[in-house]
Amino acid sequence: MSFSQQRVLRSPTGAALNLYVKRAEGRPRAVVQINHGLAEHAARYVRFATFLGECGFHVYAHDHRGHGATKAPDAPLGTFAKVDGGAKVIADVAAVHDLIADDHPSLPVIVFGHSMGGLVALNFMLHHSSRLHAASIWNANFSAGLAGRAAQIILAWEKFRLGSDMPSRMLPRLTFQAWGKAVPDHRTPFDWLSRDAAEVDKYIADPLCGWDASVSLWRDLFGFVFDGADDINFSGIRKTLPICLVGGEKDPATDGGKAVSHLARRLHRMGFSNLVSKVYAETRHESLNEVNRDKIMDDFAAWADSVLKQP
Repeated sequence: MSFSQQRVLRSPTGAALNLYVKRAEGRPRAVVQINHGLAEHAARYVRFATFLGECGFHVYAHDHRGHGATKAPDAPLGTFAKVDGGAKVIADVAAVHDLIADDHPSLPVIVFGHSMGGLVALNFMLHHSSRLHAASIWNANFSAGLAGRAAQIILAWEKFRLGSDMPSRMLPRLTFQAWGKAVPDHRTPFDWLSRDAAEVDKYIADPLCGWDASVSLWRDLFGFVFDGADDINFSGIRKTLPICLVGGEKDPATDGGKAVSHLARRLHRMGFSNLVSKVYAETRHESLNEVNRDKIMDDFAAWADSVLKQP
């Protein structure tokens, strides 16, 4: 499995985005733009992209700032940017969508995001929903609440003591390390990602995965979380926009999928009428690398097919 193309896209933010493209087999039906998670990179989505290509979708997947092979003068590995990192990430995604519009002006576009990428995709949706035919948000937690506010206080203290560009000392303990310990009889600290041992081992062996994020990157992420947690920010989005939410029942990063269900209830309450939400039994964090990934990918394709048939 491989992508059809790897290229560098120059973003208006100054980033040189490492971008992968997978061409659809046969007549293309739509474009899926993929946003990857924290401390990983877009090349890990080649299996999903290959599947989508077989289903008639073009796929565009780039490494976000501070991840993978993307380069930017203000974004070393583990940092979005020294200033306004969140806004720059959204602007980078917009640059990818500009390219998609140039390459395929007549095709509908579905934005997809996993985990951190789900935070990015939803925040992109808040600002650019008119550009989207649909949005799919997977394994993302917008229910940080008081714990999230406490984390912001910790990060403010770390910024004062350590600086923005240094790895956070506390947030890995409260997130990745805590989630690892939450899995009974875990074999590795990253078993929370998947029940598939081979996939976990590939993640651990990948030098571009599993690193500790900077204080500023964590601050940017919580900015995404709380922007997505504020109902008023959804006021400009058409209520008929197709939205797909996915979670895992055994995913500690989303409180066993409860955060995904909470987002679904919020969207229903706000009047969004074209919503599909599912929390998969026994499934951990990385749905696309889980033992039931074929079923999950088939369900995504069926949902995408259904929304493409809608006017």
